[in-house]
Parts: sequence; C-alpha cells; structure tokens
Amino acid sequence: MGSRAAGPHPAEGGGSFPDPHHDHSACAAGALETAEAICSARGEKMTTLRRRVLAIVWRGHRPIGAYDILAAMQAENGRKVAPPTVYRTLDFLRQQGLVHRVESLNAYVGCPDPGRPHRVQFMICSDCGVAAEIDDTRVGQALDAAAAAAGFVPRQRMVEVSGLCARCAAPRDGSPAPG
Repeated sequence: MGSRAAGPHPAEGGGSFPDPHHDHSACAAGALETAEAICSARGEKMTTLRRRVLAIVWRGHRPIGAYDILAAMQAENGRKVAPPTVYRTLDFLRQQGLVHRVESLNAYVGCPDPGRPHRVQFMICSDCGVAAEIDDTRVGQALDAAAAAAGFVPRQRMVEVSGLCARCAAPRDGSPAPG
C-alpha cells in the first residue's frame, strides 16, 4: 500500500481505528464467538470452512482479498482450495453481516458489530492499510437527502474514504503534525 509502513500496526487514536495496544487475539476470538452465536440464532451453520475463512479475515484490521484468503488456506492445510469455494463462503459471511466487502480494494474486512443492522462507512489508511469501520448516521442521512433530491433510489450504500490514519499522518521526526 504505502511506502512508509514498517510492518502492520493498528493506528493510534482516531476514533474507530484500533488502539495500538489492543489485544487483537481477543478481538478476533470475540468476532468468531459472536459469529457462532449469530449463525446459531438464525438457524445457519458455522461450518469449519466458514469459521476458517472468517478467522483469516480477522487476522488483522486490513482488508484481505479472496485470493490472499485462498493462499492462506492452502498454506495452512497443504491442499488446493478452489476459488469458488472461498467466494461462496465470503458471500455467506456477507449475507450474515459478518464481513464487509471493501469495493475499492476488492477485499474483505470483518464487521465489528455484526449483530446490528447499520450503514457502513470506511476510513482506509493508504499507508498501513488498516481500515476503520464507522457508522455515522449523519453521513447516511446526508446521502439519503441527496439521493431523494436527485430522484435517485440507492441500492447499495458504501462510503470509502482513503487517507492517513493518525499514526501514519504523525511525523516520525518529532515535529508537529501538518494540519
């Protein structure tokens, strides 16, 4: 993505960006536990394959492409996995609200609040690749008003904003941040 990132890091501050000291293993484990509960409550099965794909998506807060998921699965079990299998699994996870597709990256990211219907807006750091999901009702209301004024009927609402997270935007030499 960017040239400065020295490796994966959650962004500091910035609202929905993960704190750099958050326990990501607990974050991912909680997401899998929530997914199991949601599927069970809906009468859906959280198969081993679905759980494995979701676990790969939740390895970090960076969107991951289907072919990267496929490669991770093949590296783990040494067996070839067919791309349609991964795409079908991702479709199921999307239908259940467990992952979102980041259209601009053709990639997927885990939903931090899958038990609640919400509109999705993403802030995506173009340097470190971390994506933060926000749910600002004002953004949704503004889009609804603009669509209504134009006589437009939206079928999908996805807002993606690229830029720099607080950590990547901060100067590394101790000088004040631009701004």
